[in-house]
Order: sequence, then structure tokens, then C-alpha cells
Amino acid sequence: MSLTPRPLGKRRIVVVDDHPIVRRGLALSISQESDLEVCGEAADVTEALRQVEEGQPDIIVIDITLGGEDGIELIDYVKSRWPAVKILVCSAHDEETFAGRVLRAGAMGYISKREGIPKIVEAIRQVLRGEVYLSPQMTTSLLHRAAVGEPLDRDPVETLSNRELQVFDMIGQGLNTVQIAGKLQLSPKTIESHRKLIKMKLKLQTSAQLSRRAFRWVQENH
Repeated sequence: MSLTPRPLGKRRIVVVDDHPIVRRGLALSISQESDLEVCGEAADVTEALRQVEEGQPDIIVIDITLGGEDGIELIDYVKSRWPAVKILVCSAHDEETFAGRVLRAGAMGYISKREGIPKIVEAIRQVLRGEVYLSPQMTTSLLHRAAVGEPLDRDPVETLSNRELQVFDMIGQGLNTVQIAGKLQLSPKTIESHRKLIKMKLKLQTSAQLSRRAFRWVQENH
């Protein structure tokens, strides 16, 4: 049986999100556009890499949190292996906290899942043109901070490394050291080292203070 050739000029997209309804809905909506087609979907890092390898997309639309896996690490890996592939992050996390991180990792845009499909499609096309996409509010905020010489990382949480932020997020969700270690496939000793560094960076003295701070952060940013 011969394969049906894809329409000339269509840009290929892989959608990566661990929520099946969100992933399927986004994929179906994108596929209705005359110039775009979804060539793959994935719920985790392993499947995402397979879809990129097989589908050879022009762009990946990816969430930051993929179950217990880190979407920012996936961005890093994709850009090192397939530098021509463009990446747009579509996430419910706070843009102020994560936009800078994903751009530094190699993504070319950040858009909130709360935006409607037309806005997300607009962001995809903008990134495909080689332009960075951020919300107008985030763009204004970054320009203002640069103009007045204010550090771009204002919240102490923004000083955490990507792995530390991932651990901090899981602490805020109520996971203990052993559970976090299992999800991240790291040793409990390594997680404890991350906890100590997080407390130091956030100027917290006790584990109880860390848990409360992380819980508040999760409530504000999820």
C-alpha cells in the first residue's frame, strides 16, 4: 500500500504533553490549519525523542512538566541533537518564572495553556518564522527590567537550577525525599543534597519552612 504524500508546504509538528485530553485536543486543532500538520504526539521524554527521530518535525510544542520528567532537560537534549528543530513551550506554569529558563535552554517561545487555540497557532507560526514568542506582558516586563538595570531574576526561586526547581516543585506537591528520588531516578542522598542547596538559596532554615514555601509556590504557579 502506497503512502499518501503530505501536502506541499505543510510544516510538521510534534506535540508533547502528559495530559491526553490536552495533547489530543491541541493536535486536532493544529491539524485543521491548512499550513500545519501534526506528525507525532508524545506523553513523555522517551516517546518524544522517538517521535522527533521518526517524524523529523519543524517544531515541537512541549509542556514543561511531563509526569516526573523535566521538559527543560528535553529541550536541552533536542537542541543538542537536532539544532534545526524549533521549540515552543506551551504550559500552565508561571511565565515569569519559566520563560527565561526555556529560552536559555534553546526554546524560541513560551505561551500559556490558558490562551485560546488561535493564539497558540499564532505563536507556532511566529516561532516557525524564526521569531521569539512571549506574551506582551512578559516582553514588556523584560524590556522594563533591562532598561532600569534590574536583575532579570527577581524572585529567589528563579536562582534555582532547573533540577533544583523540579525538586522544589515536587516538595510543594507533598512528595517526600524517597518519592522524589524514585520519580527522578536519582538517589535519596542526591535529593537531600538538592534540598540543602534549595534551603540555602532561599534562605530557609528548616525542612518545615521549605515545605511551606514550596507548597505556596506550587499553589501560585500551577
